[in-house]
Parts: sequence; C-alpha cells; structure tokens
Amino acid sequence: MCGGKGTRLESPHEKPLHPIAGVAMVDRVLAALEASAVETTYAAVSPNAPETRTHLADGVTTIETAGEGYVTDLLALLERPGIATPILTVAADVPLLEGPVIDRVLAVHGERDASRTVCVPVALKRRLGASVDATLDPDAHLAPTGVNVVGDSAAAESMIHESYDPRLAINVNRREDARTAADWLSGGGH
Repeated sequence: MCGGKGTRLESPHEKPLHPIAGVAMVDRVLAALEASAVETTYAAVSPNAPETRTHLADGVTTIETAGEGYVTDLLALLERPGIATPILTVAADVPLLEGPVIDRVLAVHGERDASRTVCVPVALKRRLGASVDATLDPDAHLAPTGVNVVGDSAAAESMIHESYDPRLAINVNRREDARTAADWLSGGGH
C-alpha cells in the first residue's frame, strides 16, 4: 500500500520514496517481501504518488487505486480479478520490516479465512520514540503496525496479533519517525 499523501512527514519526497539511511522506504518493504515466503507482490499506487508509480514500474506490478485511504483502496484491490483472499497488506512506511518478520505473521495466521491486524503495544512505540497515530482498543494499549492479513469478507472472525518486534513498531509518519528508523538501522536502536 503505497498511495498515500504523507502530509505529516513533511518530506520533499513522496512518502513511499522518502529515504531511510539512503534507501526509499518502499524499496525496503519490497526487499522484505522478496525475502519472505510471499509469492506475488503488487504495489497499490494512486494519483497521490505519481513518482512512486514511476519508480516501481520496472520492478513490481502496480495497481492504481483512488488514494482515498487504506480501506477504500483495499476494497478496490479486492474487487480486481486474480486477487483472492487471504492477502497480506503492508504499508510502505514500515522500513524496518524484514522477511522473517513477515514469515512469522504468515505462520501465526496459518490457513484461516479470518482477517488479522498486526499490532504492537503503544508502550513499545513510545519506548522506541515512534509516534502513535492510532490505537485499536479503548485502553489505547495496542497500535496497528501497517501489516495485515485480509481474509474472506464473509468470515465473521477478525483477530489481532500482538507483536513485540521493534521492526514492526516504527511506522514513518513524521520526521522524527524517519530519524528513529535511520538510527535503528545504523545500530543505535538494537
């Protein structure tokens, strides 16, 4: 999912192309997907990120969405022929993601028809210095990571997977998040 505006980041680059330690975030996410058990990768792009579409044109199949938000864009993807649930969705702003992390999410999900939202404790995000833009529970204990498994919409079950992996806790939404991610990659966060 790489079609958002990224206005909070205040970057001269489109959000997916914002570099972390010299590498565009979307390229870091694609490398993680390539190093995982994921078989097919698509990049959901939008009119909000035309340079990202151009950047990805030679390396991954892009699918145009309206860029009206995660849910709207996801629903548009699910309506396309050839894309069937379950699917793994990953936001382009999770630059610390790695193949083994993705494989662990897929293993936890297994063969279920349900959807799964991967979350981290808000306390972990705060400890790492990452911004907290949304929480999933009324006690503000869990924050979504930008990694989800979307199952059959007819399945009534929806699950939360709570992870304590710092590589899932840093979504780059603001300049400080970008600095925190770069620090982690340089060894300062380990």
